[in-house]
Amino acid sequence: MPIAFVLINTEPANEEKVLKAVSKIEGIEEAYILYGVYDILAKIKTESMENLKQTIIWQIRKIEGVVSTLTLIVAEEGD
Repeated sequence: MPIAFVLINTEPANEEKVLKAVSKIEGIEEAYILYGVYDILAKIKTESMENLKQTIIWQIRKIEGVVSTLTLIVAEEGD
């Protein structure tokens, strides 16, 4: 099962709206508003790499207020 962390930049003052929308997406295990370069961090766990791609491209990036994303795919889980 692929796991990824997605860093999301939003339009100013849209962090809470985007966080609520992201949190409703299937496969999102956790999501947080951040201070710093990125506005939101989301953890995704899906059944396949194809599902991961679809979630990011067709769901997260299509949310109104999302400006950009950076995806970090987990290579190996720690114990």
